[in-house]
Amino acid sequence: MTAPHWTPPGPAILFTPADRPDRFGKAAGRADAVILDLEDGCRAENRATARRNIIAAADTLDPRRTVVRVNAPGSPDFPDDVRALADSGFTTVMLPKTGDAACVDALAATLPEASGWRVIALVETPRGVLNLATVAAHRQVDALFWGAEDLTAALGGTSSRYGATESPTPGGGISGHPGGYREVPRLTRSLVLLHAAAAGIPALDSIHADTADVGGASAEAVDAAASGFAATVAVHPGLVPCIRDAYRPRPEQVDWARRVVAAAADNSGALSVDGQMVDAPLRLQAELILSRS
Repeated sequence: MTAPHWTPPGPAILFTPADRPDRFGKAAGRADAVILDLEDGCRAENRATARRNIIAAADTLDPRRTVVRVNAPGSPDFPDDVRALADSGFTTVMLPKTGDAACVDALAATLPEASGWRVIALVETPRGVLNLATVAAHRQVDALFWGAEDLTAALGGTSSRYGATESPTPGGGISGHPGGYREVPRLTRSLVLLHAAAAGIPALDSIHADTADVGGASAEAVDAAASGFAATVAVHPGLVPCIRDAYRPRPEQVDWARRVVAAAADNSGALSVDGQMVDAPLRLQAELILSRS
């Protein structure tokens, strides 16, 4: 059976380790969706227990708001993760290190019933970046997500971000905040957004690893919302409020959008609102602002 297509139920998505079942309910209560993590967030020696935790969680967590991140295809843990996911009844899987469409096909190759699961493809390797078009076009892929740290390591790099004193732009980073991404991660972020939009699926923006840097996380989320990302993923619940606030349109934006939509109701062509020429693209932006409000 094919699961319903997955879309982010809200802008703030929160990782929680699958070996910490005491956090499952708290994470689901604080964020719009929760990712139960069997990969990096879970201690390797705890994965067998973590799989049982996920199966048990099916009785308490909303499957529409629950994603399970399995280990990468080809890893020793992957087959057991897939079988545990099947036993849980959850059908939305985050697939790390998605290098090409064959990585997605590995789900069904491991367990035929997985052919109907919905996939969030996590692109975090050079191969995955170069194969974004085919990954985004896969019939099971419902969203693209990207990761800067694995990508940087795979490139042989040691830091995904500029330090405050080495940024090539004044102030550095997104919205003038120090610590912005270096060039290849920044390019990957843009490519993920572009390929997701071309495929008609949502793009999820990457985590802000410095969980104490609320200002930096907020600046990136503001940019993500304005650029077209559907949601931002966090690894700490303390960043959920600033992510939600970043995606929430400001009152003046909502006011402008309402006036644009009202003026466009009787005019299908270009029109003027507050002295600004408004045509079809700006009308669409206004509608998006109202949908987010």
